Amino acid sequence: MEGSVLFAFGLTLFAGLSTGIGSAMAFFTKSTNTRFLSTALGFSAGVMIYVSFTEILGKSIQLLRESYGMTAGSWYAVLSFFGGILVIAIIDSMVPTFENPHEIRRVEDIRLHGQKNQKSSLLRMGLFMAMAIAMHNVPEGLATFAAGMADPTIAIPIAVAIAIHNIPEGIAVSVPVYYATGKKRKAFFLSFASGLAEPIGGILGWLFLSAVFNESIIGVLFGGVAGIMVFISVDELLPTAREYGHHHHAIYGLVAGMAIMAVSLLLFI
Repeated sequence: MEGSVLFAFGLTLFAGLSTGIGSAMAFFTKSTNTRFLSTALGFSAGVMIYVSFTEILGKSIQLLRESYGMTAGSWYAVLSFFGGILVIAIIDSMVPTFENPHEIRRVEDIRLHGQKNQKSSLLRMGLFMAMAIAMHNVPEGLATFAAGMADPTIAIPIAVAIAIHNIPEGIAVSVPVYYATGKKRKAFFLSFASGLAEPIGGILGWLFLSAVFNESIIGVLFGGVAGIMVFISVDELLPTAREYGHHHHAIYGLVAGMAIMAVSLLLFI
């Protein structure tokens, strides 16, 4: 059990702290590599959507049917799925549009914004984005942690997919803070620290659920995880990938993510 907890925490930490990759990209590039981000975000969405419908939701249905019977178990799994969607949708609606880290951001756009606005407004933007990322990352952290505890086979690709989708968030936080303060270290630290909400969310979820962690709880969690990841994919990743201006690259990434996820699952049969 201890080994499983450490493994799940490690995956969650890896996924959350990838915001630092986006922060580093912002400091060492003069413009956003939109082709790469479109492909990478599409790839992440493909992984999440495929594994959600082919594995995670299926495991939720299986576990809940074993606990509550065919009819009731199926209903509980479906309710868990849409419950996960409802939770992440409510969190998303609480974040103002411009401070939403999943709204499209480019390095050069924020630099231009920095030339036209006071430093205080830029700092406010960066701080609000950091808080928004923290809010989004808590349920994502719980999803990654729960998957790590229950099935490492699907937990690793989930962590990689969430890590990829955290890269633009690092850009969204670090650039405005840097142009407001002139301090790369402060901007990088704030961006890096905002990703800590992900492992914190995983640990809090584990502490809350550890006393009652059984197959029924795992089934409900898996249903919720599937809902969260599908919502993130269709509401955030794919629209953002298309808005970067490379529609076909986003679709190629989506198909590649599904294909790689499918092959990796087949290898573990």
